[in-house]
Amino acid sequence: MGGHTYRSRAGNGTAGDEPRGGLRAIASRYALLPLRIFLGVTFVYAGLDKLTDDRFMAASGTGSVGELMRSVRDSSAVPWLVDLALKNPEAFGQAIAFGELAVGVGTLAGLFARLAAAGGALISLSLWLTVSWQSDPYYYGNDLAYLMAWLPLVLAGASVLSVDAALAARRRRSR
Repeated sequence: MGGHTYRSRAGNGTAGDEPRGGLRAIASRYALLPLRIFLGVTFVYAGLDKLTDDRFMAASGTGSVGELMRSVRDSSAVPWLVDLALKNPEAFGQAIAFGELAVGVGTLAGLFARLAAAGGALISLSLWLTVSWQSDPYYYGNDLAYLMAWLPLVLAGASVLSVDAALAARRRRSR
């Protein structure tokens, strides 16, 4: 049997069992990788898109972060947060863009993965409470779905193909 230890659901080693560390174990280890890649690429793209869009980074005008904040102010769940952003819309736009970029890179690399995911969740939460709060029904706004997508990565981190996993393996070897 190729040296594999087989285990049945009952644990009695009967024929037809899957090897320990088999497909299910591999699938479990890599289950969050597609989510990590999707969120990482999406947030890198979103950050770069904002940073390279002169219209978005403006305090006013069509397509600007300032205009967006003014348009959602009265329907936001947290108008005080929108008011804070409106004090300096350009700085707020840059903070969101650089935050998205940092979260995306950290998520893709698996560097401080839980912290990056918490940052992504915080960005998504703030966008849900401000920009997409007025979506009716609520599931039309995508920021709530992004918030929920970040939570498994906040809880689990990046256990495979990540800087965090490589550093953890190095620490284990040095003990």
